[in-house]
Amino acid sequence: MATTLLRKTVLTAAGVVATAGGIAGPAVAAQATPAERAAAQVTTDRKGHGEELDVRYEAQPNFYFCGPAAARNALSVQGKNIDVHAMAEEMGTTEAGTNSINDITPVLNKETGKDVYKSTEIPVDKARDRDKVDKLRADVVKTVDDGRAVVANIAGTATDTDGNAHSFEGGHYISVVGYRDGGKVVTIADSANPNQASYRMDVDELARWIASRGYSS
Repeated sequence: MATTLLRKTVLTAAGVVATAGGIAGPAVAAQATPAERAAAQVTTDRKGHGEELDVRYEAQPNFYFCGPAAARNALSVQGKNIDVHAMAEEMGTTEAGTNSINDITPVLNKETGKDVYKSTEIPVDKARDRDKVDKLRADVVKTVDDGRAVVANIAGTATDTDGNAHSFEGGHYISVVGYRDGGKVVTIADSANPNQASYRMDVDELARWIASRGYSS
């Protein structure tokens, strides 16, 4: 079974101020770039190569709604279209951001309709441990194969497979919507900037990005 990677629908503008749960960087509504159009045409299969879910992407409307936006994009792969403002209220999101992944997991479960999402933390001193990376990899594969997306709380700078750096020193939330090579490489939907709406990253790099925070799968 093949699915398309990314379907962009509504693009809104995000701010440029970094906070504990927010983002830094412009997010101006724009037409899809050539790289995004190429990404949208990517299809994969379930025969051991990978799976990428169909995301109805929206950029976050302000600098501190990355948590609700990541959850909204994640839930869109299940055909759900939930207002980010309503989700922000449920998560207790303020201008300081969304406190932790533990505020997002209950909302994902509520909207999914069953208790399938669980929070997993990666301590900063364990981010390079093989067992932590292997668990993240297995969780991504299982969740995506189940037709759901992972939401991760990240901080700092990480580099994608094209060599582009993504920096969120104040913290940020992203959706993990696919994988390839058995989960060694993951596909990310990022609400911060529609010009970088989708990119791929080695799972080891993602684990280091999550370090000191957590993910919901």
